[in-house]
This record gives sequence, C-alpha cells and structure tokens, in this order.
Amino acid sequence: MDREQQKRYWHTSAHILAHAVKRQFPEVKLGTGPAIENGFYYDFYREEPFTPADIEKISKAMEEIIKQNLPVEKIFVSKEEAKELLKDEPFKLEILEGIKEDTVTFYRQGDFIDLCEGPHISSTGEVKHFKILSTAASYWRGDENRESMQRIYGISFPTREELDGYLKFLEEAKERDHRTLGPKLDLFSLHPEYGSGLIFWHPKGALIRKIIEDIWKDVHLKNGYEIVYTPHIADLSLWERSGHTGFYKENMFAPMEMDKKVFQLKPMNCPFHILIYNTKLRSYRDLPIRWAELGTVYRYEKQGVLHGLLRVRGFTQDDAHIFCTEEQIEEEVIKVLELVTFFLGKFGFYEYKIFLSTRPEKYVGNPDDWDKATIALGNALKKTGMTYEIDPGEGVFYGPKIDIKIKDCLNREWQCSTIQVDFNIPERFELKYTDKEGAYRTPILIHRAILGSIERFFGVLIEHYKGNFPFWLAPEQIRVLPISERHIPYAEKTSDVLKPHFRLQIDRRNEKINKKIRDAEEEKVPYMLIIGDKEEQSGTSALRKHKEGMIGTFTPDEIMRMLKE
Repeated sequence: MDREQQKRYWHTSAHILAHAVKRQFPEVKLGTGPAIENGFYYDFYREEPFTPADIEKISKAMEEIIKQNLPVEKIFVSKEEAKELLKDEPFKLEILEGIKEDTVTFYRQGDFIDLCEGPHISSTGEVKHFKILSTAASYWRGDENRESMQRIYGISFPTREELDGYLKFLEEAKERDHRTLGPKLDLFSLHPEYGSGLIFWHPKGALIRKIIEDIWKDVHLKNGYEIVYTPHIADLSLWERSGHTGFYKENMFAPMEMDKKVFQLKPMNCPFHILIYNTKLRSYRDLPIRWAELGTVYRYEKQGVLHGLLRVRGFTQDDAHIFCTEEQIEEEVIKVLELVTFFLGKFGFYEYKIFLSTRPEKYVGNPDDWDKATIALGNALKKTGMTYEIDPGEGVFYGPKIDIKIKDCLNREWQCSTIQVDFNIPERFELKYTDKEGAYRTPILIHRAILGSIERFFGVLIEHYKGNFPFWLAPEQIRVLPISERHIPYAEKTSDVLKPHFRLQIDRRNEKINKKIRDAEEEKVPYMLIIGDKEEQSGTSALRKHKEGMIGTFTPDEIMRMLKE
C-alpha cells in the first residue's frame, strides 16, 4: 500500500474500533479517531477506565465486524439532520458546530454511523489482521482544562506477516526505549514532581554530552564559526520586537515580574545573537559572520506530549546564526549541508529524508523575499546532490527551511537538522552593514541547527545503539575486574598504563568474578580486563569484549595498541 491507501486503511480500522466499543459499551461517548503515522487511535469518554478484560471484549467485537464485511458508505446530510443523528454524542456535536458548510459527511457501516470527512476503504472485511496495542489518557482537543478521554491505539495490516513483523518491530523498539535504558545505564533521570520535561544528566550521560559538545565546538571553530554565550532570560519587550509573542506565545512560559519589569525565559537564541550583531556597524567585508552557541532554551510543551528526552521543556540547541548578504545565501547553505553530513556520519547516520518547507498561511515579510530564499535553499540542495521533497506550507513564520530527518537502525525517522533563511527578523531589529559604495544594507539571517537539541539527539543515540555506544563515545570504555582483593594492586598498576588513553574504572567490590562480569555486561561496558593470579604472574590481562566474550590475554601495551586501532 502507498501512504494514502494506508491512511484510508487505518482510518477505517479506527471506525471499526469505535463501532466495537459502542456495541460493547453503548453509554460511551465518541471523540475522534484518525489514522496516525503508525496505525490509528480513537478517543472515548467513559467514567470508568477500560480494563484488560474490556479490551478483550472490544477486540472480539472488532473481529465480528470484520467478518460481517460491512460496506462502508459515505452519506451527505444537512447540518440540521446531523444534529439529530448526533443528539447523544456531545463531543461530535461540538465538532459539528465548528463546521461552516450547510452539508456534512458521515460514514456508515452497518448500524454504526460517524461524522467524518474520510476517506475510507470500501468495506470492513478488507481489514484482515489487527491488534489493539495500548490505552492512554488524553484531553478533549488536547486542552488540559477539558474532559479527560480514554485513547485506544491499534494497528492493522492486510497480511499476518505484516502484522507479525510490526509487532516484532515494536518489541525491538521497546527494548531500545531510551526512557528505560537511560536510567538503567545511569545516564539521566526525570523528576516530574519537581519539574516535568526537565532532564537531570548523571555523570555518565554528562560525559557523553561533553564528548559530543567538544567535537561540536572544535569542528565549528575549524569551519569559520565563532562561539558565543547568551543569557537564559530577557525583558519581554525583546520577544515582542522579534515577533515571538505574536507567533509563538503558546509555546512560551509565562512571563515573570522582577524589579518592576517583565522578563521572559528564552524560547530561542536568535534575538540574543542579533543584539550582539547590533553592538557595532558591520561592513560587507565582515560577512558572512557565523556565531554558534550551545544555548539552553525553555518552551512550554503540554504535559501530554512530553516524552523522555525527545519532547522536553528545557533543552540545549546546537544553534548557530549566519549573517550574510543575499548573494552569499546559497554558498552558506551548502557549507551547512556539508557540516550536517559530517556530523550525522560521525554518529553513524547515513540515511536521511530531506524536506524543503515553503511559505505557511501565517507569515511575515513579503512574498518576493520568500521566493528568493526558497529558490536559494533548493539550489543549494541540488548542488550537493541531495534528493529532497517539497513540504508545502510548513515553513516557519519568518522564512522557508530545510528539514533533515535521519533514519536509525530500525528505519525510524527522527527530525534533527534544520536550516532556515530569514529576511524578516533582521528588518525588525534594523540590522545594517555597509556595502562597497558605503550604503546601508540589511543582512540576511540563516538560522541552523545540526543535531537539533543535545537532549533529543542523545535520546536518538541511545535507541539507535540500544545503549551499546561505539567505543569512542562510551562513557566507560574499559572496566578492570580483579578476581579478588589481593589482585587490586596489580589492577591499579595496569590501569595506570591505560588511564591516560582510555576511560576506565576498577571494580573493587568484594564480589565473585562472574557477578562482576555480568554487571559489566548489563551496563554495556565495551571491554573488560580480568585479572587473577595467572595474569599477575605473566604481566598480562584477559581481555573480554561486551556481548562477544573472551578475546585473549595481552600485556597492557598490547591492549593499548589494539584498542587505539
């Protein structure tokens, strides 16, 4: 099936689910039930939560509806007729009130009818194999102040092989879930009772972050960027001038009053970089100016969408802003794309999907500038040989953008890199440079992030590697395991040779060696050095590799050469 066929298939599956729920629990009120990226869901209002036994009943009722092979019929009715049909469905009536047209569409299958735009497949019998996956709480229309709904998720396919393959994929994805692996490997923790969506980095996770950030800084400095640091807070008037209060207010934390002034936690770094630019008049000879910052920002995400490291309220963007002339846009974007391929390849990502997002309905600036920026982005992609798709209307309010989604080892897509061209904000802040004739001109601003955010990228890395980080990135590369306490002095002597070159620890616990090995394996330490009487007498260590077992016995110098390679 192509994507459109799949959406119809899953949309009809959602109606089969709702039909089954109404058969088993007629008192339940219907919410909405769309096809989503992987499967479908339907929201229901019911005072008691669905139990596992209820889900079993619903599943059997779905099987019956599929066996009946009911035709799925689209019907048109007036809004007045629709009100009568939906008189016992308050949530559907609310949706109906928001429809401007005099005629609305319903879809009917047997004795079930639902207000819906569609499209759908032709009969319930086409849905061959399905699985109810989970239940979750949700709010009506995503509003935390509205009714609490119960959401049932499901998946369906034409063949048993496809369903079994997807369920196997889900099991593998569950084993890779960073929310489980992160705390288990002592990388990070969440403490929602003291702040939802805020990440606490443990020493091991912080060490990986340092490695990533050090590489990031070094590579940027070598590629003509300068590092800047900016505050976490500023007067609200800055965000009013930048346009964020007009276009982004719902994602900003509430302002706070101090010293008779109103301050705002920053949701973006760009206005701060602009203030630095405006500290003096620039010349065309100074451009392009490339400023990079690992800047922590704060965005108010609704409670229901927070998701481990992947959707948070406080995070650090690997941000940079390039101030350039209009003629330099294309060349600068090409250089950014080259940095993107370098960084993503460094961390093991070589497959991407690239989108060029164009002007949305709600935007600032004039259409001619938007067209120039969009053409420049497209030309840069073509010159680098990158294949891309147009994503109509998905640009940000101030300019078009390139979005790059990486594919992990399970072929899942993750949004990381973005490149945005902005004609608008430089004008708002009256940025200037002098051209060759000494006339004042307004520079172009390119916003770009390569990893996206350190938190999100770290979550993707954990799942991509299943916590088995490559040797160069592992927070603990070697664990030295003395068999007994009397072997600790030799273990320390061996460690002294290796410590200047590798990150290692000695397990000094009074535990049996099998227990020490098992713990190191569970903590995914890449290499273990086992030291006992035989090794101490020969001046060697037994080298063991995670998941593979014993490699052999070597001197510290041999181990150093081997692991460096």
